[in-house]
Amino acid sequence: MPKVSVYDRTGKPVREIELSDAVFAAEVRPDLMHAAVVAEQANARLGTADTKTRGEVRGGGRKPWRQKGTGRARQGSIRAPHWRHGGVVFGPHPRDYSQRLPKKMRRAAMRSALTAKLEENAIVTVEDIHFDEIKTRHAVQFLKALNIDDPNRVLILLPEHDEAVWKSFRNLPGVEVRISPAVSVRDMLIARRVITTPEALQKLEEVCAR
Repeated sequence: MPKVSVYDRTGKPVREIELSDAVFAAEVRPDLMHAAVVAEQANARLGTADTKTRGEVRGGGRKPWRQKGTGRARQGSIRAPHWRHGGVVFGPHPRDYSQRLPKKMRRAAMRSALTAKLEENAIVTVEDIHFDEIKTRHAVQFLKALNIDDPNRVLILLPEHDEAVWKSFRNLPGVEVRISPAVSVRDMLIARRVITTPEALQKLEEVCAR
């Protein structure tokens, strides 16, 4: 059964906790993680891009000149695609990009991501993540106490929403704050360090072990 050390806010180890084999010692499946990330990114697309066809562009209802006798090429509308200000051929139109990934595959992908991060020693467990006031300075000091001098691609995983923590970290562009278990596989994979609490890990275990 895998174990992780739990640190206090000063970076000193205080105890160890055991993690679930089913979640943190699972088979790492790159194919499932890839499918989950593709689905997450597709579901984030708005799909609102739209172009006008020749029938939607304003104007062009009258034939610009008669069919024969002018010496010019025949034309039916000044809004044809080859005209300036004409319609667009094969342009994008509103569509739904969402993909449905089965629940078992999503959970298996998250188990793979958590196992991979644990094998990389990228998961840092802290007894409590809480600030008395909203200060970016407190967030930077907190990361330095955990030997994280470069706050780039850091994921903070909280058991519940904390306004002071969220607002203290939001000025650090490389830090993302998420609420467990509402974290995506993509968030987990792109993070170099995952800072979390025992309670947040427990919530992830309860969901992913099903």
